[in-house]
Amino acid sequence: MSSLDQAVQTQLNNIQKKTGKSLAELTTIAQKSGLTKHGELRDMFKEKFGLGHGDANSLVHAIRASDGTRAAEGKNENAVLDEIYSGAKAGMRPIHDALMEHIMKFGEFEIVPKKGYVSLRCKKQFAMIGPKTNTRFEVGINAKDLKKNSRLLEQPKGSMCNYIVQVNDMKEVDAELITWIRSAFEGAG
Repeated sequence: MSSLDQAVQTQLNNIQKKTGKSLAELTTIAQKSGLTKHGELRDMFKEKFGLGHGDANSLVHAIRASDGTRAAEGKNENAVLDEIYSGAKAGMRPIHDALMEHIMKFGEFEIVPKKGYVSLRCKKQFAMIGPKTNTRFEVGINAKDLKKNSRLLEQPKGSMCNYIVQVNDMKEVDAELITWIRSAFEGAG
């Protein structure tokens, strides 16, 4: 079992402890809810069991066997990146490449391509990078107590990342952004 698979299994075990329900019972609850969309199920689990966004999201992916990792499974990193940065999003690939050029200098970490973005992990995820829409690129940063800044969009508690930074231009891949990502990397173990 890979370290990523172990991390997912640990998270699912913790979700079962938090909810007092087995994965089979949680699957039944999802099926009986009548909800069909991922976001609706995620929000239901957040409301019904008080799960954070990340836990509820992972639970729905586990129930539906639909996570971004499985969507990227069996493909090499370049093939996944070619899919992410295709069509209207192709122009964002240089932003991705510039970010990765800086981040690769930090030290060892794991690159986990997902269906629509790339997760960067040490012992835990420290950043997510990729196009959010056809016209907007986002960097998710998991760091604590970064100094307030208009570029740093603080996310609600329980979100996948503590902060989001929108990057619209190569000039925005600057020392400030790289410093924030490095802070997250250093805090991720």
